[in-house]
Amino acid sequence: MTALHLVARPSGTTPPSPQGARLAAPDPLQAFADASNALAMAAYYLRQPAANVPGATRKAGQALAALRALDQCMAGEG
Repeated sequence: MTALHLVARPSGTTPPSPQGARLAAPDPLQAFADASNALAMAAYYLRQPAANVPGATRKAGQALAALRALDQCMAGEG
């Protein structure tokens, strides 16, 4: 029989957010990578035999948001 040990988290701590690092400082390279990845996934969804149009639409929206973030990063640097 395997023993299971549960460790309680201190009440004052919260789990780390996966996007917490992105909220601190916008990174143009990360925004470009996010846009590129989202567009690649949208194209992948559309190439499937049963095209996942809602999924591709969602990914295209994510790519647009990443491109807007990239535009804001570049406008702030120039």
